[in-house]
Amino acid sequence: MTHVIIGSGPIGSGVARILAGQGEQVRIITRSGSGPEHPLIERATADASDARRLTELSQDAEVIYNCANPKYTEWADKWFPMNNAMIAAAKASGAVYAITGNLYGYGPQPGGRMTEDSPLAATGRKGRIRIKMWQDALASGVRTIEARASDYIGAGAVSTISAVLLPAINSGRAAWAPANVDLPHTFSYTGDMARTLVTLARDARAHGQAWHVPSPAPVSFRQLAARYCELAGVPQVKVHSLPRFVMRTAGVAVPIARELAEMDYQFYAPFEMDSSRTERTFGLTPTDLDVALRETAADAGATAARKM
Repeated sequence: MTHVIIGSGPIGSGVARILAGQGEQVRIITRSGSGPEHPLIERATADASDARRLTELSQDAEVIYNCANPKYTEWADKWFPMNNAMIAAAKASGAVYAITGNLYGYGPQPGGRMTEDSPLAATGRKGRIRIKMWQDALASGVRTIEARASDYIGAGAVSTISAVLLPAINSGRAAWAPANVDLPHTFSYTGDMARTLVTLARDARAHGQAWHVPSPAPVSFRQLAARYCELAGVPQVKVHSLPRFVMRTAGVAVPIARELAEMDYQFYAPFEMDSSRTERTFGLTPTDLDVALRETAADAGATAARKM
């Protein structure tokens, strides 16, 4: 049997490395044929929305991991065909369907705290998309799980660090974050997401449910930035809060700003994810925040060196 992974970003590649390291056969599918190099990792080329092609490539699948990530501006057009194709492939092969999820479906929650029992109450477009994806997977009859994480830290992660902090460090200027930089926020390590997906897919107790990825205690962006600079050995960067209206005003003309503004409730109020149920049930623990930040810093340093 083969583990089929759709997507070769930090999560997909992380899942592939974990499984190959355990001696499992892996097939990673992307549009470009990219992915980690390993004797047990086969790289295949396909469009994730092509149900027939995906089904052909997944005939021997034990698990199909949805680690894809369309561009923010393409969610409405691309997510449902991709999700439907993966569900069809899982149904044809009898595989478990393991979804890389997030917290969008909850929408703003009272007090900003989320557990797996929090209602899927999102009213924004992207939140409604994630709700329907999960509901469609459950209704399909396939064995399915969803691992939900907050904003990522880790090598290759697209995050507030990569989008806000690193440009400020590189330019020697202050960082302006589209957030209240002093409120608590949960950050999840990409490696913990990969490890959680592999664990949940193998355990029948997880099937049919969504689970929160074990994550470190919430910290503010100001605290995160200070700790990152300390661990990376770079001068401390001044961190400021960008007024909330700025991204919303920019969104009138700039599509990506509009998409980001839709989710800004996550950054201008406390945003805390409780992962204790996953930790208790499966014996998983979050990676220490310093470990994740050191990895992020090392990756940023390596990327900068390659560009020189």
